[in-house]
Amino acid sequence: MTPPYVLDIQGLRITLPGTARRVLDGVDLTVAAGETVALVGESGSGKTLTSRSALSLLPPGALAEGTVAVAGDDVLTMSAEQVRALRTGTVAMIFQDPRAAINPLRRIGDFLTEGSVLTRTMSRTAATARATELLKAVGVDASVLGWYPGQVSGGMLQRVMIAASLMGDPALLLADEPTTALDVTTQAEAVALLGRLQQRFGTGLLFVTHDLDLAAALSDRVYVMYAGRIVESGPAHTLFTRPRHPYTAALLASTPRLDAPSGRLPAIDGQPPDLRTEVTGCLFAPRCPLATEVCDQREPDSRPVPGQTGQQAACHHSDRLGRSTADA
Repeated sequence: MTPPYVLDIQGLRITLPGTARRVLDGVDLTVAAGETVALVGESGSGKTLTSRSALSLLPPGALAEGTVAVAGDDVLTMSAEQVRALRTGTVAMIFQDPRAAINPLRRIGDFLTEGSVLTRTMSRTAATARATELLKAVGVDASVLGWYPGQVSGGMLQRVMIAASLMGDPALLLADEPTTALDVTTQAEAVALLGRLQQRFGTGLLFVTHDLDLAAALSDRVYVMYAGRIVESGPAHTLFTRPRHPYTAALLASTPRLDAPSGRLPAIDGQPPDLRTEVTGCLFAPRCPLATEVCDQREPDSRPVPGQTGQQAACHHSDRLGRSTADA
């Protein structure tokens, strides 16, 4: 039986003015109710644009094709009024830098309550009570309601951002690298907090990150994105222990680890393809140690990995990777 998806992206293609190829090219991605899904990849791979499509936050001039269904409704076909209603209660986003997302001239209490009050989903008294409850849930004293953003630390402000995202009791929560601006200790606290709140409220969570260890610790399933395409997906444990795409394997090999051998950290040679240049075949082929002639000629389809439930890879040579690196 198909689970109830709070986010169901199918065939999402986005083209921007001045580009020779699509920024997102056939993205398929799902998040079930109560599930945590990680979207990982290098900077510029299209992770943030994918997540923002669920809020209809696309760049000016963007042409979108496919479907982005949130709680069963296609965001790409919504009117402006429907999008406002969507952002008020159904889906919320935790942005990367809380200081850039919160108005420094307004009190934190106003930031937390004004959306609910202006849309008349709650009275001011009820909204303040809800904000107080959520601040307590994220470990922040209600006294900050009267403070300005500049009066609190970055870690506390990110907790405020998390509380704000839950004000409308959303079915879907989008977290766009929410720990990037925090120190390591505060990062760990924020991630643990997100996990507890997600379980408590039963919210579907799409966690966008380039930190593979973080994705492995937090998520149920993982999608790996490269140059606007999903190249591998599957259960977190399986994908990170037995990758079947060379890009996933290369990302894992280049992740710093305390028990890694001494010497230079492995890196992926080359650069992602330029959006101003048309590319035939596999986009990762110029950087891939397994690439052959077929990789330059034909784009690989995403296919199930034999013997691995729920895992898929878009690679002509995933079987070769399975016999070598992943099984070593």
